[in-house]
Amino acid sequence: MQSSTPPGGPVGEGVGEQISDALAATVAAARRRAARDGDRQIDTAHLLHSLLESDREVWELLDGRDPGDPGDPGPRVGRLLGYLVQRSIGYGLRWQSSVEDSGAVPAIADQPGGVPGWSPSATAALRLARERARDRGAPHAEGVDLFAGVLADGECRAAEVLRRSGVDTDRLALRLQPVR
Repeated sequence: MQSSTPPGGPVGEGVGEQISDALAATVAAARRRAARDGDRQIDTAHLLHSLLESDREVWELLDGRDPGDPGDPGPRVGRLLGYLVQRSIGYGLRWQSSVEDSGAVPAIADQPGGVPGWSPSATAALRLARERARDRGAPHAEGVDLFAGVLADGECRAAEVLRRSGVDTDRLALRLQPVR
């Protein structure tokens, strides 16, 4: 029997040392979600789903809540999780078993610097997360870095889910750009 888990270990070859432990756990959850959903690759919607489940800083960006608040996520995060759960059970947004290709990055999954088992858009988001962390002098990318990387591709699956829930993705992406 062939495994449905995308290749590349729990995070991806050569990625683990460049991201925080918390982000590595988030990425591992996205990998498990992709396998459960029957998807060949982690895409940006898998990453968004895992970020929403685990990263309070992302919650704050979406709902204006204090990331230290131990309470439940706000209404927008709840709505987003609803869309993503519908997707995982095969209802609503239907992308299952297709490769995410927003057109914003080359469609070839094995592009130089690509991560095996990741869609081109998810690979680009991870690359941007690592660059964002490096630009701010951090040794490892965090969840908010990955979220900013996802938002940089306004045509990816995660951006579509965000827009459907009422998030102004352009405004949020601008807010997350580093100040130079």
